[in-house]
Amino acid sequence: MGGSEQKFVNDAFETNWIAPLGPHVNGFEDDIVAFTGSKHAAALSAGTAALHLALIMLDVKAGDEVICQSMTFSASANPIAYQGATPVFVDSERDTWNMDPEKLREAIKERFAKGKKAKAIIPVHLYGMPAKMDEIMQIANEYDIPVIEDAAEALGSTLDGQAMGTFGQLGILSFNGNKIITTSGGGALISENEEFIKKARFLATQARDNAPHYEHTHIGYNYRMSNVCAGIGRGQMEVLTDRVNQRRKNFEFYKEQLGDLKGISFLEEPAGYYSNRWLSTILVDPATSGTNREEIRLHLEKDNIESRPLWKPMHMQPVFKDAPYYGSGVSDELFANGLCIPSGSNLTEEDLNRVVAKIKELF
Repeated sequence: MGGSEQKFVNDAFETNWIAPLGPHVNGFEDDIVAFTGSKHAAALSAGTAALHLALIMLDVKAGDEVICQSMTFSASANPIAYQGATPVFVDSERDTWNMDPEKLREAIKERFAKGKKAKAIIPVHLYGMPAKMDEIMQIANEYDIPVIEDAAEALGSTLDGQAMGTFGQLGILSFNGNKIITTSGGGALISENEEFIKKARFLATQARDNAPHYEHTHIGYNYRMSNVCAGIGRGQMEVLTDRVNQRRKNFEFYKEQLGDLKGISFLEEPAGYYSNRWLSTILVDPATSGTNREEIRLHLEKDNIESRPLWKPMHMQPVFKDAPYYGSGVSDELFANGLCIPSGSNLTEEDLNRVVAKIKELF
């Protein structure tokens, strides 16, 4: 916490404005708009809720197909299943670890040949690194397919100065407990399209029609953020830039300390890309390092230092085993050799040195 969160939360209690909606929700949405440069925002209970509503805005229904990045957390794909639609997974490229534009084009063309046109494309900005949005948007516009940006991990990241989440028709953010800032749980939907955001807010509050009694003409959801959580978010927005700077500092420390180890590599930022470095990650080449990702993970665990493999791609997940997939094995390789190492904004110099010393000890 940055310090101001308690002030906003106390205000919510003092005014007895606890339940969903309230002045902090409006204020938090204004803060998100000001920071991202998007025109409109809806504060919601989770990033997953935002993605679900984004699919509804684009009229995704049972039997439709949605193209989704394979290497991501399951929350990127689950809402597709909520709608009864089929995810079509696309592999990563090596420059950013995100959706491969060439495989995206291949997927679109092959689905066309089968009589299917995707209702949406969902690229993800993995670990804060922007995807190749210029190329992805060019392809999406060429085939007239709307884009939903999953920027859950990328608040504070930019591509040529433009905030992630603002390239597509809709963008989603997450404020889950492990994100760059948190509202304890929460998310947001952002868009240039005011009607999308208005409709999302309506559906997120149980789709209650404007009537003195409870009248419903649409299926609604309980997806709105509470005034208390939004108060936490307003305090967090005040320190967001500090959080990004700290995460980037963590990454630079690891790169400086571990970059010379044989078989260890880091994901660099291409020109014009600015990553919030939400998580610091390493790739371990077993052929040259004399060890592997799993041995490093277990060695750290012995000293009560948590690390995790990179996301297991969705096309490898049992729940999506029957979904179409277009790839060349890049995300499989990243999962096999990649490791997320401690990255918290509150890591001390002592913490960082301990992690580095343990890894060097193994080598």
